[in-house]
Amino acid sequence: MPARQAFAQRLRARAPMIGTFVKLRDPAVIEMLGGAGFDFVVIDAEHAPFDRENIACAILAARAANVAALVRIPEADGHWISTALDCGAAGIMVPQVRHATMAELLVQRVRYRGGMRGFSPSTAAAGYGARGIAEHLEAQDKETVLICQIEDSSAVAAAADIAAMDGVDGLLVGPVDLAVSQGSTNPAAPEIVAMGVEVMNAARTAGVSGGMFVSDASAISRWSGCGGTLFVLGTDQSFLLQSAKAGLASARQALA
Repeated sequence: MPARQAFAQRLRARAPMIGTFVKLRDPAVIEMLGGAGFDFVVIDAEHAPFDRENIACAILAARAANVAALVRIPEADGHWISTALDCGAAGIMVPQVRHATMAELLVQRVRYRGGMRGFSPSTAAAGYGARGIAEHLEAQDKETVLICQIEDSSAVAAAADIAAMDGVDGLLVGPVDLAVSQGSTNPAAPEIVAMGVEVMNAARTAGVSGGMFVSDASAISRWSGCGGTLFVLGTDQSFLLQSAKAGLASARQALA
């Protein structure tokens, strides 16, 4: 089974999964992360310089590594959504989803049937025409997910309505954005944690995946205990920097 289909099934079943953000454009990074055993990667077109060509190459690498690739789009418009999904992304992650009306529009932009997405059977997602119109039309809803990021207090208040929207498959809390939106620089502050718990409860009640970005793997047990099932652990940049610092410190200690 292709990775994107397996990912969609597991996400909708609320199976625990761990992924990471990809900010470096070299496709080899995704090949390595897939080989390391991550359940998925998130190509971060919001905060890293990914254009249409970069996204296509990154998703090609994900297919080679048999790892599901989501794309976090920089804007909630149809162009970015179609670009990512036509390239074969397993789904879309949308930042700053603040209310159910926005979630409803996003569902329409992701979907062919009952939606607003332009159709082509000749894309990478459709096997470059190998699927045919009917098969690709039938498959896309099953293998394409939509994850809404909850990143400020108004979004937290609307989380239950967003999660209940037909076509929304998960909520992902952005604790750093939540903190900044509250005038704080501490994503571990009690009030920010409380907001995260509220979002997890909303997702669980709606029967969709509740997700959390974590910079420290030790935090996963806390959020799993709150009903979280989808975890984005750090970034490729953070792994590189942490490993480089640790290696250099060991080397300097050896010299000393």
